[in-house]
Amino acid sequence: MVQGPTPAPPRGGAPAGAAPAATPSAPKPAPGDAVRRPRTDVSTAEVTGAESIVRSLEAAGVETVFGIPGGAILPTYDPLMDSKKIRHILVRHEQGGGHAASGYAHATGRVGVTMATSGPGATNLVTPIADANMDSIPMVAITGQVGASLIGTDAFQEADIVGITFPVTKHSFLVTDPDDIPRTIAEAFHIASTGRPGPVLVDIAKSAMQAKTTFSWPSELNLPGYHPVTKPHSKQIREAARLLASARRPVLYVGGGAIRSGAAAELRKLVDLSGAAAVTTLMARGALPDSHPQNLGMPGMHGTVPAVSALQKADLVFALGARFDDRVTGKLSSFAPHATIIHADIDPAEIGKNRAVDVPIVGDLKEVIADLLPELAREQETHGKPDLEAWWRQIDSWRETYPLGFTEPEDGHLAPQHIISRLGEISGPDSIYVSGVGQHQMWASQFIRYERPNTWLNSGGLGTMGYSIPAAMGAKVGQPDRTVWAIDGDGCFQMTNQELATCSINDIPIKVALINNSSLGMVRQWQTLFYESRYSNTDLHTGHGTRHIPDFVKLADAYGCVGIRVEHANEVDAAIKRAEQINDQPVVIDFHVSRDAMVWPMVAAGVSNDDIQYARGISPAWDRED
Repeated sequence: MVQGPTPAPPRGGAPAGAAPAATPSAPKPAPGDAVRRPRTDVSTAEVTGAESIVRSLEAAGVETVFGIPGGAILPTYDPLMDSKKIRHILVRHEQGGGHAASGYAHATGRVGVTMATSGPGATNLVTPIADANMDSIPMVAITGQVGASLIGTDAFQEADIVGITFPVTKHSFLVTDPDDIPRTIAEAFHIASTGRPGPVLVDIAKSAMQAKTTFSWPSELNLPGYHPVTKPHSKQIREAARLLASARRPVLYVGGGAIRSGAAAELRKLVDLSGAAAVTTLMARGALPDSHPQNLGMPGMHGTVPAVSALQKADLVFALGARFDDRVTGKLSSFAPHATIIHADIDPAEIGKNRAVDVPIVGDLKEVIADLLPELAREQETHGKPDLEAWWRQIDSWRETYPLGFTEPEDGHLAPQHIISRLGEISGPDSIYVSGVGQHQMWASQFIRYERPNTWLNSGGLGTMGYSIPAAMGAKVGQPDRTVWAIDGDGCFQMTNQELATCSINDIPIKVALINNSSLGMVRQWQTLFYESRYSNTDLHTGHGTRHIPDFVKLADAYGCVGIRVEHANEVDAAIKRAEQINDQPVVIDFHVSRDAMVWPMVAAGVSNDDIQYARGISPAWDRED
């Protein structure tokens, strides 16, 4: 029988691919680690376990919880009602609560919190938890569990959520003893926010919530075996500086770790000092301003030709908080074939996982770059700055020949790229843009100019349709003074649009740009390219002269939002500007766009980046250029 609390091994401390035990057990102390209870303050008070949960969340600094009650978590909702510090936002579905917590965390850098009941309530959290795990989002999920005596009996609404989420959390706890609640929640927040951020689940038995206990918030934590390395090794820093100073075709491959570590300022200094080209992955858009002349944009499947080409032709690739994802590398064996690889990451399990590394650096990216800058300057003083003129001449020729662009649709519908470009230009770089998953996600990453971190939120790793609306809601709660745009597709929108009711009722005025092509657009694009235009089950009938089911303008009205439909190019700017002026309720603009618009450039799945297509049937002739 599972005894609580039962922590699973931290993600960063376990070998990649290690099989989880059927019943997670407490991590064994490392040699020399003292197993001791944390020292507590003296201000203890007798409370119920449920009251202890609320007090613990308050002590952890939580201001907002996105959740929905049910039988097993109900004891906690009663004292939560009396909290003066915590705003609980009642969502319409647990998935929405999880993504909202994720959006809140992404926009603020603070830990997002979601709460749900046992069984189906908890299992509905699996997708946002897995999503946060893939994108390294700090999140704590509190779930109610059936009473401790019922665990393992197939009781009503019982599910082993610790076991279910074990592979997709950074850490998981099952709490059956009310005395363990404060310490467990304190540990959960510490683990979620330190090292490589990630989601932590705390599953608490209903019997523990109802039992009497004393509340005492720990003043120190003791987590045997959990010691994230943030300070990089000086020898590896020196070697990285030597290689970067002597490379002739260097590329900084910047990943989402630059956002999570708050390393934007340090990254800017490194780019300026090194003179290297920089590419920012889907998760790193905004880590380096798009206006910086050395930023080549996004690499990968739908990256820019200059970014993809530079990586392929580089003699040095310096990966900074990136993970050599298959969407970036394409066919891995042909990725950056001539490059020496330096890889800096807070998670040692990422280094060498996909691509062999010449210089591994484990550490927090902010500290890594801070240590690297003086070493690089010393190298340049000793040996002179590298001559990168030929490299930049080559890159500039790619930028001039293969800029991002699009062609106007021939079917009379709007070009989605034009809408998203205008949205970015009108709303500006201080707004937060949150996308769903699919074509609109790629266009939003390509055609909006990102100038600062944490202004671009999306589901990069898991690719979760339905992410946009609830994540935008969470972002707006965390950053109430910023304009928040959800850029969503008509397929994604129909998965979680019920959270617009949450937004209306709770005065969360997000704005939604619905890129409505009446289709599952990215799937349709693949059907066009790889399935001879046989469109099996991708027509959603949400526009283009069909029945408009649903009618998104009427749906917006039903949810208490302002609904606007745009079908002509001359209406685009006016609609966006009108939405910008409405700040007392959510706005949904239903943009009817061409279903035949495609995302270019493109590297087909499993194909070498050498075979990137600039547009359909048009590939760069970079071999001849060489």
